[in-house]
Amino acid sequence: MRVLAAGTALAAAGVLTATFVSGGGKGTADASTSLNQYVPIERVAAGVVNPRPGRDASRGRFTVDCGTNGNGKFSPDNPVAQPGIRNGAEHVHDFVGNKAITAFSSDADLDASGTTCRNGDKSSYFWPVVRIDPAVRADGATVRQALSGTSGAVVCPAVRDRLPAVPDTARAAVEQQLAGMDQLEAAADRRILAVKGVNADLNNEVLRKLGADRASALAGIGDAVRRAGGAWPSAMVSMADCDISYDGVHAALHTSSTKAGPVANPQVRCPGVRDKLPGVPRQALAEVDRSLAELDRQISEANERLVATRGQGGAAFVDNAILGPLKAKRTAVLDRIAIAIGRNAPRPEGLGKLATCTLDGQQGNGQQGGKPSASPSAAALPDPQGPNLELPNNTGGIVRPAAVLIEYRGNAVSKVVPMPKFLRELTGDAKPTSRGPANARATWTCSGFADRLSDKYPICPAGSQVQRVQDFPGCWDGKNTDSANHRAHVAFADRKTGACPAGFVAIPQLRITLSYQISREVQKKGQYALDSFPEENHNPFSDHNDFVNVNSAQTMQRIATCINKGKDCR
Repeated sequence: MRVLAAGTALAAAGVLTATFVSGGGKGTADASTSLNQYVPIERVAAGVVNPRPGRDASRGRFTVDCGTNGNGKFSPDNPVAQPGIRNGAEHVHDFVGNKAITAFSSDADLDASGTTCRNGDKSSYFWPVVRIDPAVRADGATVRQALSGTSGAVVCPAVRDRLPAVPDTARAAVEQQLAGMDQLEAAADRRILAVKGVNADLNNEVLRKLGADRASALAGIGDAVRRAGGAWPSAMVSMADCDISYDGVHAALHTSSTKAGPVANPQVRCPGVRDKLPGVPRQALAEVDRSLAELDRQISEANERLVATRGQGGAAFVDNAILGPLKAKRTAVLDRIAIAIGRNAPRPEGLGKLATCTLDGQQGNGQQGGKPSASPSAAALPDPQGPNLELPNNTGGIVRPAAVLIEYRGNAVSKVVPMPKFLRELTGDAKPTSRGPANARATWTCSGFADRLSDKYPICPAGSQVQRVQDFPGCWDGKNTDSANHRAHVAFADRKTGACPAGFVAIPQLRITLSYQISREVQKKGQYALDSFPEENHNPFSDHNDFVNVNSAQTMQRIATCINKGKDCR
């Protein structure tokens, strides 16, 4: 396993000079995040510029109350930036809104979910948690030293796990394209593995080419499926983008003496079905696709119930109330798939073996939520561990926001059009170190200091709250709900004029403001910080936020109308 090998190699080389134990361990290095990453807010220059509204401006505001994650939905998935990759974030996110979302959720799963939002908004809003830890964080020098001795690894979404029913006449062409994608990933992985430490230029060069090649292969698969009479979901473009993981550093900064506690919202893991199916006769394509979607919804509903019933019942509660019924439902659907195929082709054998699911941390052959064995990056990323749901070096008690303000705002130049349902957006960049700072955004401030934003953690005056102000793109290309790099289909308005770029239209611009009650003593000692990827080492400039719009068309129209009429609505 790459994770264990990297950690072992670092330790053997003597790179790490300190031992860290999660959940109150006794690190021998500086316990706090580097104090040069903290700044009194009074020293931050006022620089926030709001474009002057023009004659056709949309001046309204629509706010949504989705709570402060009081139900405790935590996950190291990132369903927007890393769909189809289990634990892809390598750090824990707060989630509000959609209750069912995971890295594997389909649009139909999201639409069927419950929500924490008071107005019924099923959108998902999520951001990295903030923690307070006075005892165990590795200092910057230790992490840099660890990074200099390890190599990254290419991690890509598992396309096989998301395929629709593949027509029998297209199966050979699809398998050829999938094999080619495996080879592309393996070649990219070899280039990254050959380099020790972080090289942002090389990372971007490799990932840009790999993403373009995967997008081309996905288009080829789609063409083959459609020519043979099958359906190719437009959302498959989301599977093109890959990333680089430095999870070996996580392993090196985490000791084997850590006692694993409950994972962050354990997820159901079920054996993959799509990659076990033969080519499907044309007459059975629609029925098999409906059945595959039903299997997805069953897993999504089980994951939602895990969050809702956490702590209920005894040791056998999950098996009896969730996994047992799920197995029965899956058995029935898998049987329907076999029957549908068997009407016009040899009936597939052994599908019933795919009915049994497990939870994270249990033994089993489940692949849903993991990386397929065919992938060059087959090692699963580490699960959250310890009493505070930490990943290695992301440690300490999670601070629940005192307030979460979700606002949809207007445009200084024009009226807004409704967002399309299932639009995906992200803001900021979780990896400014390993991917470069081009997409990173300063988000940090204190209440009462709205005219200034910092790329460092603020130290606020007495009575003022630590805040994160995260603005999303407010312009849309008019046709796509996602893009291969998860950014190209949306854009930010011009900072000075507020105008959208050519070819883009203004949409309700999302702003999320997170407020925290953190003592000045903790702030001054540098003991609060973001969860982050290992190479970022809690870099405040790695702050980010993600969003999937699951508002109904009627609600989104109401939001746009409110904003265009200059009203303040809820």
